[in-house]
Parts: sequence; C-alpha cells; structure tokens
Amino acid sequence: MRRLVLISLLFSHPIFAQGLRSYEQTIPQTRVSFQMVAIPSGSFVFGQTKKVEVPAFWMGKTEVTYDEYQLFFEESRDPEPKPPKDGPDAITRPSPPYIDFTLGMGKVGGFPANSMQQYAAIMYCKWLYAKTGVFYRLPTEIEWEYACKAGAEIPSEKLPDYAWIQGNSNEKYHPVGLKKPNAWGLHDMLGNVSEWVLDHFESDPTTTVSPVFIDKYADAVVRGGNYQDPANLVRSTYRLAADPIWNRRDPQVPKSIWWNADAPFVGFRIMRPAKQPSAAEINSFFEKYLN
Repeated sequence: MRRLVLISLLFSHPIFAQGLRSYEQTIPQTRVSFQMVAIPSGSFVFGQTKKVEVPAFWMGKTEVTYDEYQLFFEESRDPEPKPPKDGPDAITRPSPPYIDFTLGMGKVGGFPANSMQQYAAIMYCKWLYAKTGVFYRLPTEIEWEYACKAGAEIPSEKLPDYAWIQGNSNEKYHPVGLKKPNAWGLHDMLGNVSEWVLDHFESDPTTTVSPVFIDKYADAVVRGGNYQDPANLVRSTYRLAADPIWNRRDPQVPKSIWWNADAPFVGFRIMRPAKQPSAAEINSFFEKYLN
C-alpha cells in the first residue's frame, strides 16, 4: 500500500506533469546543459481578473546563463563572410558588444545572460532549435505568470528567500539558482534579472498565443522585476514595457537591434510546448518574430 501511495505522489509531481517529464538538455558538441521543468496544465487568474486555462508545457529551470548564450554568440564567428547554408552556422549572431554589458558583475559560473533585446533572445531560440532539433521559444505572458505563481503567490515577507531584489542584491545580479525555487521547482522567476516574454505592452494578452503587435520591438514586455527593484515591483503580475532609455549609450547609428547598453537587469528564460510544432509552423513563428 505504501509503495502505491509513493508511486501516486511521484506521478502527481510536476516532473510527470500530464505525461511530461522534467529533463536536462545538453547543447550538442558542447558540455553545456540546461534543465527544463515540466509544468502541469491548469487554470489560474491572470493579472487580477481573468481566469484562463493553460496546457502543460516545459519551462527553463533558470534564466538562460552566459554559459549557454556565449555558445550562440561565438559559434563559427568568422572574419570573412561565407555563403549562407542551412543549420546553426547560417543563423545571424549578435554584433560584438561595444561595452562590458555585465558592468563587471560577472559571466562565468552561472550568471544570467543580460542586456540583450527581445530580438536577440528570440534569435537564440532559433539557434537552439537548429542545434537541438527541439523548438524552444520565449513564454507568453500567460505562460510566464502561470509558471511564476505555481499555484500561489509567494508571501511578501518571504520574498527575500526566493528573489534577489533591491534590499538584498547589493546592486548586482547573481548566479542563477541560489535562491529557493517556487513550488514547481523554478528558480529566480522573481528578481535577479527581468525576463523577456513574447507579448507586447499595448496588446491584450488574453490567450496563450501571443497577440499580433504593431511595433515589433519597442513595446516588448519584461516580467518578474529585477535586482534593482523594490519588493512592491517584484511580483508575478508586474509588467514593464521596453524603454528606449535602456539603450541610450549605444554609439551606433542606427542603434543595435541586439543589445541594450543600459539594461543589465534584463535577461530571459525559455519554454517548450508539450507538442512540437511542425517544421513549417516553426519556420512561420520565427519569420513572424524576426523578419
């Protein structure tokens, strides 16, 4: 009887969410890996008023780190241009940084990748698909908030145990995974660095599919608050639109579509749908968001 109870408890855990199982993904031809957590389907109140249904999916256990992002940045970066070809090598890479975007806070050892624009985060997902054959993307606002809440809000008095915020960060972001995870095993959903989502600020994100937007990047949304924010801004429902001031120091004309020179507080994490879209659907997704 005890064995049956244990089995029942095991398969009710998010690691076996509706047939999904949490797993570790190694990036081919590297020693770098990341963990994806199975998130069960369910319903919740999005924002303050709207109840929505969310299908099961996987969410990155942590924010994407520099260990992962640098592979995308550095792979096959040749001084001489070559004819285009299929595969990861054919994917455009970020331009070289023109300043130290980390502001000396660190890269090696699990620090979150930061200062990229939403475009660069989505391009990383495209590169990761070419490398692994698995479709990863940014979460929608609904998916992000559902995963962040994990069934219940973190009480404000316990927030410093779960998040790097203004009061405990020493004005720096920190390696991922040092704070307690939420109920579904996700670290740093709140605080540390804010996270890009697919939605845009002027849109009404009322479905799990990102709505059509007018301005492609200028009003893209970040969620979760960051290490610079006071506790009242580090909550699951807080949303913030990208601001041109995040890139005011960029000396280039036109300004970079890859980097935000003044946003060390912005990063991202990835999700994976329960069912992989077709190749045509995946290509259509990237064409919509990148072209």
